[in-house]
Amino acid sequence: MKVVSWNVNGIRACVKKGFVDFFEQAQADIFCIQEIKCQQGQIDLSFEGYESYWNYAVKKGYSGTAVFTKKKPLSVRYGLNDQDFEEEGRVLTLEFDTFFLVNSYTPNAQRDLARLPYRLAWEDELLVHLTALDAMKPVIYCGDLNVAHEEIDIRNVKSNIGNSGFTEQERGKMTRLLNAGFLDTFRYMNPDQEGAYTWWSYMRDVRARNIGWRIDYLIISERLGPALQTASIHSEVLGSDHCPISAEFLM
Repeated sequence: MKVVSWNVNGIRACVKKGFVDFFEQAQADIFCIQEIKCQQGQIDLSFEGYESYWNYAVKKGYSGTAVFTKKKPLSVRYGLNDQDFEEEGRVLTLEFDTFFLVNSYTPNAQRDLARLPYRLAWEDELLVHLTALDAMKPVIYCGDLNVAHEEIDIRNVKSNIGNSGFTEQERGKMTRLLNAGFLDTFRYMNPDQEGAYTWWSYMRDVRARNIGWRIDYLIISERLGPALQTASIHSEVLGSDHCPISAEFLM
Protein backbone atom coordinates (compact mmCIF):
# COMPACT_ATOMS: atom_id res chain seq x y z
CA MET A 1 0.00 0.00 0.00
CA LYS A 2 1.32 3.42 -0.95
CA VAL A 3 0.39 6.69 0.78
CA VAL A 4 1.29 10.11 -0.63
CA SER A 5 0.95 13.48 1.09
CA TRP A 6 1.41 16.93 -0.46
CA ASN A 7 0.72 20.50 0.61
CA VAL A 8 -0.37 21.84 -2.77
CA ASN A 9 -0.62 25.51 -1.69
CA GLY A 10 -3.83 25.96 -3.68
CA ILE A 11 -5.11 22.97 -5.62
CA ARG A 12 -6.44 25.06 -8.50
CA ALA A 13 -3.00 26.58 -9.05
CA CYS A 14 -1.24 23.25 -8.56
CA VAL A 15 -3.42 21.55 -11.18
CA LYS A 16 -2.07 24.06 -13.68
CA LYS A 17 1.50 23.16 -12.63
CA GLY A 18 1.46 19.38 -13.07
CA PHE A 19 -0.58 17.99 -10.18
CA VAL A 20 -2.52 15.54 -12.33
CA ASP A 21 0.65 14.22 -13.96
CA PHE A 22 2.23 13.50 -10.60
CA PHE A 23 -0.98 12.00 -9.19
CA GLU A 24 -1.20 9.55 -12.06
CA GLN A 25 2.51 8.78 -11.93
CA ALA A 26 2.47 8.16 -8.17
CA GLN A 27 -0.16 5.39 -8.35
CA ALA A 28 -0.95 5.88 -4.67
CA ASP A 29 -3.57 3.89 -2.85
CA ILE A 30 -4.24 6.94 -0.67
CA PHE A 31 -3.30 10.47 -1.75
CA CYS A 32 -3.67 13.27 0.82
CA ILE A 33 -3.45 16.97 0.09
CA GLN A 34 -3.39 20.03 2.32
CA GLU A 35 -3.94 23.78 1.87
CA ILE A 36 -6.41 23.25 -0.95
CA LYS A 37 -7.56 26.90 -0.77
CA CYS A 38 -10.90 26.32 -2.46
CA GLN A 39 -14.59 25.91 -1.76
CA GLN A 40 -17.02 23.25 -2.88
CA GLY A 41 -17.80 23.64 -6.58
CA GLN A 42 -14.69 25.68 -7.39
CA ILE A 43 -12.83 22.75 -8.92
CA ASP A 44 -13.93 19.54 -10.61
CA LEU A 45 -11.15 17.12 -9.75
CA SER A 46 -11.78 13.40 -9.76
CA PHE A 47 -9.82 10.32 -10.74
CA GLU A 48 -11.12 7.01 -12.01
CA GLY A 49 -10.95 4.35 -9.34
CA TYR A 50 -10.73 6.81 -6.45
CA GLU A 51 -13.20 8.04 -3.86
CA SER A 52 -12.56 11.63 -2.75
CA TYR A 53 -13.32 13.47 0.49
CA TRP A 54 -12.94 17.22 0.94
CA ASN A 55 -12.84 19.32 4.10
CA TYR A 56 -13.25 22.95 3.04
CA ALA A 57 -12.43 25.92 5.25
CA VAL A 58 -15.23 28.37 5.94
CA LYS A 59 -12.94 31.23 4.91
CA LYS A 60 -12.60 31.41 1.13
CA GLY A 61 -9.21 30.70 -0.43
CA TYR A 62 -7.79 29.39 2.83
CA SER A 63 -6.54 26.13 4.32
CA GLY A 64 -8.56 22.93 3.73
CA THR A 65 -7.68 19.28 3.15
CA ALA A 66 -8.69 16.42 0.85
CA VAL A 67 -8.09 12.69 0.48
CA PHE A 68 -8.30 10.48 -2.62
CA THR A 69 -8.51 6.76 -1.84
CA LYS A 70 -8.85 3.63 -3.95
CA LYS A 71 -10.62 1.81 -1.14
CA LYS A 72 -13.80 3.25 0.31
CA PRO A 73 -13.39 3.94 4.03
CA LEU A 74 -15.71 2.57 6.68
CA SER A 75 -16.22 6.10 8.00
CA VAL A 76 -15.00 9.67 7.54
CA ARG A 77 -14.69 12.36 10.22
CA TYR A 78 -14.25 16.06 9.56
CA GLY A 79 -12.46 17.79 12.43
CA LEU A 80 -10.98 16.56 15.70
CA ASN A 81 -12.18 14.06 18.28
CA ASP A 82 -15.97 13.88 18.48
CA GLN A 83 -16.48 17.05 16.48
CA ASP A 84 -17.60 16.68 12.88
CA PHE A 85 -16.82 20.29 12.02
CA GLU A 86 -13.75 22.48 12.26
CA GLU A 87 -13.98 25.81 10.48
CA GLU A 88 -10.50 25.80 8.96
CA GLY A 89 -10.92 22.36 7.34
CA ARG A 90 -7.64 21.09 8.74
CA VAL A 91 -8.31 17.44 9.58
CA LEU A 92 -9.78 14.43 7.81
CA THR A 93 -9.91 11.05 9.55
CA LEU A 94 -10.72 7.96 7.48
CA GLU A 95 -11.30 4.58 9.07
CA PHE A 96 -10.37 1.44 7.15
CA ASP A 97 -10.56 -2.21 8.12
CA THR A 98 -7.14 -2.42 9.71
CA PHE A 99 -6.00 1.20 10.30
CA PHE A 100 -6.98 4.85 10.57
CA LEU A 101 -5.69 7.52 8.17
CA VAL A 102 -5.45 11.08 9.51
CA ASN A 103 -4.68 13.91 7.07
CA SER A 104 -3.75 17.17 8.79
CA TYR A 105 -2.77 20.72 7.94
CA THR A 106 -1.37 21.98 11.23
CA PRO A 107 -1.86 25.69 12.04
CA ASN A 108 1.15 27.95 11.55
CA ALA A 109 2.23 29.89 14.64
CA GLN A 110 2.74 32.94 12.37
CA ARG A 111 5.86 35.05 11.96
CA ASP A 112 5.30 37.02 15.20
CA LEU A 113 4.17 33.85 17.05
CA ALA A 114 0.75 35.47 17.57
CA ARG A 115 -0.92 32.12 16.94
CA LEU A 116 1.48 29.99 18.97
CA PRO A 117 -0.95 29.48 21.89
CA TYR A 118 -3.63 28.27 19.44
CA ARG A 119 -1.08 26.03 17.76
CA LEU A 120 -0.01 24.45 21.05
CA ALA A 121 -3.61 23.85 22.11
CA TRP A 122 -4.19 22.26 18.71
CA GLU A 123 -1.27 19.90 19.31
CA ASP A 124 -2.76 18.84 22.64
CA GLU A 125 -6.13 18.13 21.07
CA LEU A 126 -4.58 16.27 18.17
CA LEU A 127 -2.57 14.05 20.52
CA VAL A 128 -5.80 13.06 22.26
CA HIS A 129 -7.32 12.27 18.86
CA LEU A 130 -4.39 10.19 17.63
CA THR A 131 -3.89 8.22 20.83
CA ALA A 132 -7.61 7.43 21.05
CA LEU A 133 -7.52 6.09 17.49
CA ASP A 134 -4.29 4.20 18.16
CA ALA A 135 -5.95 2.40 21.05
CA MET A 136 -8.37 0.88 18.52
CA LYS A 137 -6.28 0.40 15.36
CA PRO A 138 -2.87 1.49 14.04
CA VAL A 139 -2.71 5.04 12.69
CA ILE A 140 -1.15 6.60 9.61
CA TYR A 141 -0.91 10.34 10.27
CA CYS A 142 0.31 12.62 7.49
CA GLY A 143 0.38 16.19 6.31
CA ASP A 144 2.02 19.57 6.62
CA LEU A 145 2.77 19.62 10.35
CA ASN A 146 4.51 23.02 10.22
CA VAL A 147 7.50 22.08 12.37
CA ALA A 148 11.10 21.15 11.69
CA HIS A 149 11.59 18.62 14.47
CA GLU A 150 15.36 18.39 14.78
CA GLU A 151 18.31 20.50 13.65
CA ILE A 152 18.92 18.02 10.81
CA ASP A 153 15.49 18.99 9.44
CA ILE A 154 16.35 22.61 8.68
CA ARG A 155 19.11 24.23 6.65
CA ASN A 156 19.81 27.38 8.66
CA VAL A 157 19.57 26.32 12.29
CA LYS A 158 21.03 29.27 14.19
CA SER A 159 19.09 31.97 12.38
CA ASN A 160 15.78 30.14 12.86
CA ILE A 161 15.90 29.15 16.52
CA GLY A 162 12.74 30.50 18.11
CA ASN A 163 11.06 31.26 14.79
CA SER A 164 7.64 29.93 13.84
CA GLY A 165 7.97 26.25 13.05
CA PHE A 166 11.24 25.94 14.99
CA THR A 167 10.32 27.04 18.49
CA GLU A 168 11.23 24.90 21.47
CA GLN A 169 7.51 24.48 22.22
CA GLU A 170 6.53 23.23 18.75
CA ARG A 171 9.48 20.87 18.52
CA GLY A 172 8.67 19.59 21.99
CA LYS A 173 5.13 18.73 20.95
CA MET A 174 6.51 16.62 18.10
CA THR A 175 8.87 14.85 20.47
CA ARG A 176 5.96 14.16 22.81
CA LEU A 177 3.91 12.67 19.95
CA LEU A 178 6.72 10.35 18.90
CA ASN A 179 7.26 9.29 22.50
CA ALA A 180 3.56 8.38 22.69
CA GLY A 181 4.11 5.40 20.40
CA PHE A 182 4.58 6.82 16.91
CA LEU A 183 7.34 6.78 14.27
CA ASP A 184 8.50 9.47 11.86
CA THR A 185 8.74 7.24 8.78
CA PHE A 186 11.39 9.25 6.95
CA ARG A 187 13.74 9.45 9.93
CA TYR A 188 13.06 5.80 10.77
CA MET A 189 14.29 4.81 7.32
CA ASN A 190 16.88 7.58 6.86
CA PRO A 191 18.15 8.51 10.35
CA ASP A 192 21.21 10.48 9.26
CA GLN A 193 20.23 11.91 5.87
CA GLU A 194 20.95 15.62 5.70
CA GLY A 195 19.56 18.11 3.20
CA ALA A 196 16.20 16.33 3.05
CA TYR A 197 13.61 19.09 2.97
CA THR A 198 9.96 19.40 1.94
CA TRP A 199 9.40 23.18 1.95
CA TRP A 200 11.33 26.10 0.48
CA SER A 201 10.58 29.81 0.48
CA TYR A 202 9.55 31.35 -2.84
CA MET A 203 12.44 33.80 -2.51
CA ARG A 204 14.83 33.77 -5.44
CA ASP A 205 17.09 30.71 -5.78
CA VAL A 206 16.18 29.34 -2.35
CA ARG A 207 14.86 26.04 -3.68
CA ALA A 208 17.65 25.72 -6.24
CA ARG A 209 20.15 26.10 -3.38
CA ASN A 210 18.14 23.69 -1.22
CA ILE A 211 17.70 26.14 1.66
CA GLY A 212 14.70 24.36 3.09
CA TRP A 213 12.80 22.86 5.99
CA ARG A 214 11.38 19.37 6.49
CA ILE A 215 7.91 20.14 7.81
CA ASP A 216 5.80 17.52 5.98
CA TYR A 217 5.57 14.10 7.60
CA LEU A 218 4.17 10.61 7.38
CA ILE A 219 3.93 9.38 10.96
CA ILE A 220 2.74 5.90 11.92
CA SER A 221 1.94 3.83 14.98
CA GLU A 222 5.08 2.03 16.11
CA ARG A 223 3.52 -1.37 15.45
CA LEU A 224 3.34 -0.52 11.75
CA GLY A 225 7.12 -0.17 11.66
CA PRO A 226 7.73 -3.74 10.44
CA ALA A 227 5.31 -3.16 7.54
CA LEU A 228 7.11 0.00 6.36
CA GLN A 229 9.02 -0.56 3.11
CA THR A 230 9.97 2.92 1.86
CA ALA A 231 9.75 6.54 3.01
CA SER A 232 10.55 9.12 0.35
CA ILE A 233 10.73 12.87 -0.27
CA HIS A 234 10.00 13.83 -3.89
CA SER A 235 11.91 17.11 -3.98
CA GLU A 236 12.11 17.01 -7.78
CA VAL A 237 8.35 17.53 -8.06
CA LEU A 238 7.40 21.17 -8.52
CA GLY A 239 3.98 22.83 -8.48
CA SER A 240 3.98 24.10 -4.89
CA ASP A 241 6.38 25.54 -2.33
CA HIS A 242 6.17 22.08 -0.73
CA CYS A 243 7.05 18.80 -2.40
CA PRO A 244 5.19 15.49 -2.06
CA ILE A 245 6.25 12.78 0.36
CA SER A 246 5.35 9.09 0.32
CA ALA A 247 5.58 5.83 2.23
CA GLU A 248 4.92 2.25 1.16
CA PHE A 249 3.72 -0.55 3.40
CA LEU A 250 3.15 -4.27 3.22
CA MET A 251 -0.44 -4.17 4.40
